Amino acid sequence: MLDICLLGTGGTVPLPNRWLTSLLVRWNGNTLLVDCGEGTQIAIHQHGYSCKAIDTILLTHFHTDHTAGLPGLLLTMAKSERTEAVTIYGPKGLTEVFEGIYKVARYIPFEIKLVEIDGPQIDFEIKGLKIKALHAKHSVPCYAYIFELDRTRKFDKDKAIAKGVPMQLWGKLQKGNTIEFDGKIYTPDDVLGESRQGLKMVYATDTRPLDELITLAGNADLYIGEGMYGDPEKIEKASLNKHSTMQETAILAKKMMVKELWFTHYSPSIKDPSVYEDVIHQIFAQAVIAKDGQQKILRFIDEGE
Repeated sequence: MLDICLLGTGGTVPLPNRWLTSLLVRWNGNTLLVDCGEGTQIAIHQHGYSCKAIDTILLTHFHTDHTAGLPGLLLTMAKSERTEAVTIYGPKGLTEVFEGIYKVARYIPFEIKLVEIDGPQIDFEIKGLKIKALHAKHSVPCYAYIFELDRTRKFDKDKAIAKGVPMQLWGKLQKGNTIEFDGKIYTPDDVLGESRQGLKMVYATDTRPLDELITLAGNADLYIGEGMYGDPEKIEKASLNKHSTMQETAILAKKMMVKELWFTHYSPSIKDPSVYEDVIHQIFAQAVIAKDGQQKILRFIDEGE
């Protein structure tokens, strides 16, 4: 399963009742943070999570509403006596950005591994979670992230017996190992059943609509997309500033055939994003005007509650 919490939903500057957009993703005992604007660590604590548990941070881009919280977060992790390394991914220029961060966050006792992303599309994996970084359409280098968690195949005892696989090899093959035994090669396919549908989640904000998501992230379980402007008349401003209106994001979600859409990254001028809910539902009924702390557990098909 994927445990998702949208820590904040604001864009540009935090408000008294709305932190800047950031996302917490948890799976199989691992914790990942996407973006870290001012106040992110406060939002983490408000919603009952631990800064110390974060293993990986993904940055979409380097605007301050997505990065200004990094010094405080890292120092909080240091104060919690964390010793394990933290890996941070971001667009090209990440190393230069951290030269400045190190000047204000001097005492960090754990290793920080910086991984710069460069190119139109980069694929990598973090502890079983497949991640695709897709170049977004923003005013600076920016990436959308597609997350996929595969579901392990069931052990098929009848298949293992039919193929004559020695019983003592079953466990290792089930874990994905290929084994040579008595002059014969055995593979996981010899003991595992059919592939099973996994989970897919998308986080794409600070961008014009990305048509590439239709093919790369179609049928996603959850799409977290930009809600910077609710008024459709702001489309020219959205285009100029390389953002999206709620209507544009909803149209894209419909084309992607996602199961659910959450809006985030609201302009501070939008005091109550829910006023646009009825209009948006006419475009895409599964759209949610997300609030800070919006949470959902994505489960595999037929997985128990």
